[in-house]
Amino acid sequence: MKVVQVPKPGADFQLVEREIPEPGPGHVRIRVQACGVCHSDVVTKEGLFPGMSYPRVPGHEVAGVIDGVGAGVKDWKKGERVGVGWHGGQDGTCRACRRGDFANCANGKVCGISYDGGYQEFMVAPIEALARMPESLDPAEAAPLMCAGITTFNALRHSGALPSDLVAVQGIGGHSVREPIWLSRRRNRAWPC
Repeated sequence: MKVVQVPKPGADFQLVEREIPEPGPGHVRIRVQACGVCHSDVVTKEGLFPGMSYPRVPGHEVAGVIDGVGAGVKDWKKGERVGVGWHGGQDGTCRACRRGDFANCANGKVCGISYDGGYQEFMVAPIEALARMPESLDPAEAAPLMCAGITTFNALRHSGALPSDLVAVQGIGGHSVREPIWLSRRRNRAWPC
């Protein structure tokens, strides 16, 4: 498969070929149909996140179809349309996760930083990172919704606005205030999209 990777921090992107990966337990393989390009991909390109390993494939605005499932995966099937965003998974065991606050997981994963993202033909992701995507949504239009779209959604969800209320969204992009708290605790700053 074709992959666009960053070989080391600060290096130019490389187009290379790799073997198609196999999903491990609790993971699925996704045939990537579209992947948005986000300013936060600079975190991967420049090595701005502690502990990153290289080469690394950026991309956290992924839309695709499940192509394979790993052992123990029950609620996801081959052929289902999915998206993967910045939130690339959680441990499910830390204090924040036990309270249902997965965005603030002490060991949270970021797609394209903690593991290879969507700048490739096939990618593997943990099931907790998946979002179902309706058939009616075009992949190229759906992919950016996994970042800037979810930011707007989360802001509206936490605003207290009701379905009949009039709201205005000024600008788009960047993470909502609640999204990057676990990241900002790690780095003492938030990385906007």
